[in-house]
Amino acid sequence: MADGRRPSRRDRIVDAAIALAAEVGWANLRLHQVAERLDLPLAAVHALFRDRDAVANAWFERALAEMLRAPATELAGRPPPERLLVVMMRWFDALAPQRGVARAMLGEKLYPSHPQHWAPLIADLSRLIHWFLDAARIASMGRQRQLAEIGLTTLFLATLRTWLRDDSPGQERTREQLRRGLQAADRWLPRLNSVRRPRRASAPE
Repeated sequence: MADGRRPSRRDRIVDAAIALAAEVGWANLRLHQVAERLDLPLAAVHALFRDRDAVANAWFERALAEMLRAPATELAGRPPPERLLVVMMRWFDALAPQRGVARAMLGEKLYPSHPQHWAPLIADLSRLIHWFLDAARIASMGRQRQLAEIGLTTLFLATLRTWLRDDSPGQERTREQLRRGLQAADRWLPRLNSVRRPRRASAPE
């Protein structure tokens, strides 16, 4: 781990699963293989992860955590579109080393015969968009917040589609598409910092 601490069992399982998926493909990965690689009983894996989808979710949570660690100095003094570019690219960058695994994971979640994954995936997407806005210090409220969420969701999904196939150095194609999209969204982004102040209570008569 980056802080020098020994990885937890949970982290070791996720690491082993991703490494194995890179070798054999996510669709071919079985959790007993992960247990065998780590010399753990299968019950120890099941105690932490109910299935492979739970492992995938834990890996995506890592990308979210990395995005939330964006230093305040990277955001200070920047307009909303630039702040969003910084935090969203941190999410993409965190997953980039295993983009093929991420593509397979998302494909499996969206597979027609897996409807049990659809509702959680929609909820996860909504939460991710909220965290993008919060991490970028976007302080909109009410109707403005709703419009921001809708616009950013649309932009994120379009960018994600590009990212999944992006083989350009440093993910430049993804970065440029996201930058252009955020710049084009100036109609709703400039107002994202406007916070509606609560009305002051009238003095008692």
